[in-house]
Amino acid sequence: MVNDSRPDPVDGLGRFLRSRRERLGPAEAGLPSAGRRRVPGLRRDEVAALAGVSPSYYSRLEQGRELRPSPRVLESLARVLRLGEEERQELFQLAPPTARRTKSPSRVERVRPHLRQLIESWAGTPAFVIGYVQDVLAANALAAALYRDFAQLDNVPRMLFLDPAAKTAYRDPERAKQRAVADLQSTAASTPEDPRLLELVGELSVRSPEFRSLWAREYTRVPPYDIKRMRHSLVGELELRHEALTVRSAPGQQLIVLHAEPGSPSADALSLLGSICASDSPERRNTGQ
Repeated sequence: MVNDSRPDPVDGLGRFLRSRRERLGPAEAGLPSAGRRRVPGLRRDEVAALAGVSPSYYSRLEQGRELRPSPRVLESLARVLRLGEEERQELFQLAPPTARRTKSPSRVERVRPHLRQLIESWAGTPAFVIGYVQDVLAANALAAALYRDFAQLDNVPRMLFLDPAAKTAYRDPERAKQRAVADLQSTAASTPEDPRLLELVGELSVRSPEFRSLWAREYTRVPPYDIKRMRHSLVGELELRHEALTVRSAPGQQLIVLHAEPGSPSADALSLLGSICASDSPERRNTGQ
């Protein structure tokens, strides 16, 4: 029988994580129980999702192929695995010294004034700016009106997975969700220890079984998203060309522009929506500012 009290410098961390994962039931981790399970405790993909890291990254930790987890990742794993103070200390001791560095602070994202002024000047085109984890940082009036069926215009994945409006607002919500998850996985691959990313993925994993399932798939690329098809409670169905433009002056930010074909029913619907939103209160939407 393996003795976990004598950690090996290569796979001691993996053995420790595996043993704690196997002893923790779904209910203890805040997950719904789905009847009889083939493995004891939590699955690897469930731990990865709750901790906000990719399934492949967590697998490498258990297999001893990833030896440099950041303190932020270790803190997330300690939280997910419900470790007491002594076990938490043991977890950090099993990580190599190079992993014990200062925690990285959360990024503070701001939209440059000229970019905000630019999108606000596009009265007939919905446009908004999202950050590196798809937080909505700024939106013009028509974009706010386009998403008025949602409770908040705050974060794209949260809107897709947690707001019931997504089921009717998107004519193909599954595709939109796949794209959002693939974008998050791309961010996780480059900054797996980011605090905001870990917080968002952890929240979505607990509250949305569908998100956990998609997060476990490991997308190799972001699915294409040329045309966005939507249903709006006020103006009906729309087909809008979706463009995501990198903001070079602010790494991680994207300018999202939605454009209707001139003379199309969708263009007429946008025009009508613009007329309606012109009479709305400016406080109708909270865009996180």
